[in-house]
Amino acid sequence: MGQPRILAFAGSLRKDSYNKKLAIVSAEAATAAGAHVTLIDLRDYQLPLYDGDLEAASGHPPASHALKQLFYDHQGLLLACPEYNSSMTGVFKNTIDWVSRPLPGEVANIAFQNKLVTLLSTAPGALGGLRGLVHVRSMLSNIGAIVLPGQLAIPKSPEAFTASGKLADSRQQASVEKLAANLAGMIERFHR
Repeated sequence: MGQPRILAFAGSLRKDSYNKKLAIVSAEAATAAGAHVTLIDLRDYQLPLYDGDLEAASGHPPASHALKQLFYDHQGLLLACPEYNSSMTGVFKNTIDWVSRPLPGEVANIAFQNKLVTLLSTAPGALGGLRGLVHVRSMLSNIGAIVLPGQLAIPKSPEAFTASGKLADSRQQASVEKLAANLAGMIERFHR
């Protein structure tokens, strides 16, 4: 089957997003565990807000096609999900909404079917984005993804990273490495 293929990204557009830093750390950990990882920035895939009338009139925007192809090409997702007002970010939800839309003749949610997913988050508060992960887990599970039970929410994000963008706490680093390795291993077993 070759190397497990994992798509990694953060649900944020902000240039200095802590979750983008977490996505980088987790992508490096998955690569070290033997996976082929594609790390993307949603800033490079600008999408209009999902609107059924827009879709009917103009079809899917080019960025939606590009993202959907990335989802097809990978067996797993490594997602660093910021928490806004105790839920997921608008840009993350909008990305999922566009990628989930079927093209003509396509089965609904095909890009998520049997996709193994690991969730991570970091936030300034004491829960580290944990409340938002509940919503992300529910949404992805409802559209056919297999969200693995292990996850990590890192509190106090302004203090969680070194100046070079690495995790300051060795236990948190070890947890990210374990989750990334588990995702790679589960993909291998699932597709064997």
